[in-house]
Amino acid sequence: MERSRLLPLSAVALAAATVWPAAPAHAQASVPDARRLSPPVVSLRIDNDMLANQDQGYTNGLQLTLVSPNLVDFTNDPNLPRLARWLNKRVGARHPEGVDQLNMVVRLTQNIYTPSDPSRTDLVVDDRPYAGLLMGIAGYNLRRGDTLDTVLVGAGMVGPASMAEDVQNGVHDLTGSDRFRGWDHQLRNEPVLGVRYERSRRAGKWSIGDSGLQVDAISHWGGSLGSPMTRVNAGYEVRLGRDLPDDFGSSPVRPAGDNTAPSATGRAPNGWAWHAFAAADGYWSLYDVSLDGNLFHDSHSVDKEPLVADLAIGAAVTWGRWKFALARYFRTREFKGQREIPSFGSFTISRSL
Repeated sequence: MERSRLLPLSAVALAAATVWPAAPAHAQASVPDARRLSPPVVSLRIDNDMLANQDQGYTNGLQLTLVSPNLVDFTNDPNLPRLARWLNKRVGARHPEGVDQLNMVVRLTQNIYTPSDPSRTDLVVDDRPYAGLLMGIAGYNLRRGDTLDTVLVGAGMVGPASMAEDVQNGVHDLTGSDRFRGWDHQLRNEPVLGVRYERSRRAGKWSIGDSGLQVDAISHWGGSLGSPMTRVNAGYEVRLGRDLPDDFGSSPVRPAGDNTAPSATGRAPNGWAWHAFAAADGYWSLYDVSLDGNLFHDSHSVDKEPLVADLAIGAAVTWGRWKFALARYFRTREFKGQREIPSFGSFTISRSL
């Protein structure tokens, strides 16, 4: 099908899109208004459990994302890097039929995982492994009315090559926190490769009397296949606010949930806008490298819980080209014997270019 033809493009698109070119004026003149009005977006997300008074488990995450404007097609649109357009032509990628808007996403992400006791230098066999995961991800969003299909492909490294120990030590030195002393037991270097598909559907948007407030609801389901994680998931999100964005959610921790969908109008809100959100996501985990350990080497692992649920509450504010979002996440226990219920905070800052 059309989505499967897009997957081989992602690895090269990732390398090609370190700088996303602005389309020349003469090229944009032929693009429909909704697409011309949708600029590239760059965003930085920081997750950290210190925002929830913890320092264990999924302890830190960094994510830098670049989102293309809405595209006319994958082969001739000047908003795509030249190398990506060249590759798309060679493999025969084209505008999928019946799609209203589409765009491409490029992302660099690092996740850090630690056990709960920073002072121990021995292998803590009853707690999760030390692990770092560094990945480059490329993806495609395909919108049909109130439905969004997202395909993501990622490649990277788990182990010392992820630079997780260096990053955590630097942050702890900066904040005056104690260093974790057990990094000698982290997972071994190993390449990882994975693909994810998710479908989101926006049920509608309703106004609340004459208050100027709006509410909407978004469902999602999908799955991941690969060595970083293999799982299926589903969930729901509700938002309440003023001038709700025309997208598919504000809860960013899911791999496909970080609000990079193409807008139907391409227009930013006039002045400022805000909304609060609550989201839930549940997943059935078949494999998770941060808990099950290395796939191709003997390593430390724990007995993970197959069914896990996330609950998120947060708020987002948009002012012109800027967007700020703050969220708090609560997660059920991820492995048997886990001492604390996981919780962490997330802050995202985005700007239209």
